[in-house]
Amino acid sequence: MVNIEPPTVAGRHGTPAPRTRNIARLLFAALVGLSLASGVAGGLWRLGVAVPDPASFPRTGQVLLAHAALRICGFLGTVIGIERAVAVRHRAAFLAPLASGTGALCLMLGEQALGAWLVVAAALLFLAVNAAVVRRQPAPHTLLLLAGAGAWVAGSLLFALGQGGHAVFPWWFAFLIMTIAAERLEMTRLMRRRPAADLMLHAVLTLLLAGAAWSIAAPRAGGLAYGTALVLLAAWLASFDVARRTVFAHGLARYMAICLLGGYAWLGVAGAAWAAMALGWDTRDAALHALGLGFILSMMMGHAPVVLPSIARVKLRFGAFFYLPLAVLHLSLLVRLVLGSFSEALRATGAFFNAATIGFFAATVAGAAVAWRLQHGAAGAGKSR
Repeated sequence: MVNIEPPTVAGRHGTPAPRTRNIARLLFAALVGLSLASGVAGGLWRLGVAVPDPASFPRTGQVLLAHAALRICGFLGTVIGIERAVAVRHRAAFLAPLASGTGALCLMLGEQALGAWLVVAAALLFLAVNAAVVRRQPAPHTLLLLAGAGAWVAGSLLFALGQGGHAVFPWWFAFLIMTIAAERLEMTRLMRRRPAADLMLHAVLTLLLAGAAWSIAAPRAGGLAYGTALVLLAAWLASFDVARRTVFAHGLARYMAICLLGGYAWLGVAGAAWAAMALGWDTRDAALHALGLGFILSMMMGHAPVVLPSIARVKLRFGAFFYLPLAVLHLSLLVRLVLGSFSEALRATGAFFNAATIGFFAATVAGAAVAWRLQHGAAGAGKSR
């Protein structure tokens, strides 16, 4: 077992009172939880899975329309914003996740325009935070983080202006993809790579942004470029990421590596499906969910045991039980995207277990926190005797 403890963070601009910190944590937890739950519900209702019955909710239509905005901007944007605010140690940086979480709440309540423009404000604030980081620490990974924030701004502006998914999704996913790529670049910066490797990565990400831009006016050409970039990025990560070495390690390092390598495989699938979708094939579900669940959720599962302690201020006990929700995620995606191509019932079943995976993983993390407390509480009691 590996114990994961959060670092001590001392704010440069004063430390809020414990009561204020606790209220802020509860507020952000509520906004993140509501965004995730509503986004998941919207995805299930799209496929005809109604648990509970959506007719009992007066705002079902708005949740359906805002499904992607709730999950990408409301949930992931808020979580990433909190992580960055904790890292920069400045209270003003928390305005970005506050705006994205509040924007998601407005979307849930049917205030589409207000929610969309609050998401734009959140993206702009997040861009400013990353610009400050670049000024303080100019490096390849911080520049990528800044570019990813710019992609969030672009996608959110298009969403607020009423553009469709073909224009908005590439930018929103580019935000998440470039954030992940930047984090992997930072974590592997000490690895010895061929000089051309970093140039290859930046060329692939440039193609990704070009594909997103072309998708606005030329969805076919843009989609082909975007899908090609995703496949190339998957190949780059599988070739140069440290995960291909740490997969032979033990404990947390091996778990993270398995999460990452599985995610890279789904990234390649998403790229092929995205290009096929641009050519007119019916692969939209595979393109969006191999990317949004197979790649991005795998990355979240891999990084959560390290990131969550720093932003949620909890201590976790890592164990083999972390592999269970990961296995359910990949199996449910295979049911949804492979078997589901032959049966709508299987597709809906896979989607249901996709959603269940998120709750399963949350319960796993909560159990790890309880296990740490029980272990160290017992150890403390033993020492006191």
